[in-house]
Amino acid sequence: MKKTLNIEGMKCPHCEARVKKALEALDGVAEAAVSHVTGTADVTLSADVSDAAMKQAVEALDFKVTSIA
Repeated sequence: MKKTLNIEGMKCPHCEARVKKALEALDGVAEAAVSHVTGTADVTLSADVSDAAMKQAVEALDFKVTSIA
């Protein structure tokens, strides 16, 4: 299963790396492809992960998740 998070506030590759690390630390996240250019994180799930858990992981880094699809 894949989900896409729209994220505001990422401005550089360092931001991407922080978000990728936070998302991939969640149980059930196999991979996260993050882009500050598009403001998205494409997350591949190996198990069910709640939208709230992903949102919390990103927003703990002071970025804003505007939607998850």
